[in-house]
Amino acid sequence: MAASIIASGCSGGGKQEHANVHHAANGDLREHTESLQVLPAFLDSASEQVRLAYSVAAGVSDTLSSIPCYCGCGDSAGHRSNLNCFIQDIQPDGTVVWDDHGTRCGVCIQIALTTAEMKSQGKSAKEIRTIIDQAYAEGYAKPTPTPMPEA
Repeated sequence: MAASIIASGCSGGGKQEHANVHHAANGDLREHTESLQVLPAFLDSASEQVRLAYSVAAGVSDTLSSIPCYCGCGDSAGHRSNLNCFIQDIQPDGTVVWDDHGTRCGVCIQIALTTAEMKSQGKSAKEIRTIIDQAYAEGYAKPTPTPMPEA
């Protein structure tokens, strides 16, 4: 299943309308929720794999901000890390601006799930970053401009 998600890459999909939703300049849907524990409504009809990826992204948001994405979203959507494929911003009051880019992108999903798995194994952000960079070095788009973590 993961292979089919990866092979699908980032493709367009239909847009849904919900409260607290707007479209970014690149066409991605953005939705605000009160916290990382409240997933966006645009996931209501998403597959279990996609919903899992968004839950995982919320749980490892601190690490995903140090992990680049290799789907081309740095150029096409202005993303700075794999986190932005799922979460555009976590505001100081704890509210979250979710991004629906990850609902259509197997590369984004696989990077998030792999990152979470490695973090659960005790790997540091720098170790995870090194492994992700090596795994996506060839055959993928240019990575997002993500600074290397210190540890």
